[in-house]
Amino acid sequence: MPRRSLLALAGLAALPAHANGYEQGALVVGRVAPGTRLALDGRPLRVGPGGEYAFGLGRDHGPEAVLTVTPPGGTPRQERLAVAKRQWPVQSITGLPPAQVTPDPEALRRIAAERERLAAVRGTDSALTHFAEGFVLPAHGRVSGVFGSQRILNGEPRQPHFGFDIAAPTGTPIQAACGGTVTLAAEFFFFGRLIVLDHGHGVNTLYAHCSAVEVTEGQKVAAGQRIGAIGATGRVTGPHLHFGLSWLQTWLDAQPVLPPVTG
Repeated sequence: MPRRSLLALAGLAALPAHANGYEQGALVVGRVAPGTRLALDGRPLRVGPGGEYAFGLGRDHGPEAVLTVTPPGGTPRQERLAVAKRQWPVQSITGLPPAQVTPDPEALRRIAAERERLAAVRGTDSALTHFAEGFVLPAHGRVSGVFGSQRILNGEPRQPHFGFDIAAPTGTPIQAACGGTVTLAAEFFFFGRLIVLDHGHGVNTLYAHCSAVEVTEGQKVAAGQRIGAIGATGRVTGPHLHFGLSWLQTWLDAQPVLPPVTG
């Protein structure tokens, strides 16, 4: 689990991704005095009735973020947060058949529609505060992929990998990593059968390549509740769970907020 560190900003307690501060890909969760207003880089943040808040720093976030804190009845103050740069692994693969690198036009149209649908549910900014309760491991297995890595296929850079992969046999249970609401239960071209859960304040998790989806859209789930099973649906080379964490449209590194993966 990540190490806890306190940031003294007018009573602001935050949980950075590492002990020395903030870093690219981090989910930051904390609590302020109720009634405090917050904004990150000029964007207002939702603050819960108990002072709960969350925000994310993307894979390629710049070296600084500006957090504006306005205490109840007080004046705004700006805190400049140093964001540590991370090094992401790059893998080059050549000699692949062109069809495996670039989908056909019909598939591309489907992919574009699915991206719009996924973006819509990831944009949910509900009043739920389950994210403040922490996260449990969504599945047991072997780590087979990490956040932020990038492949170059036949000399063409591809989109970075925005998930944390856990490999395990088909049928291995998948649990909700945090309490929340099911906002998407569908089957996509790349992700196969997938589930998206809303945990509040823009924090959501994605579970992809499932062999079975055992929840429905709108359903409330508890942390640790079984929601599906690991599979190899979609574009994959073997059964695994692609687990994604994001804050609104910003993909984040899930590994630091999870317990260690066990087989």
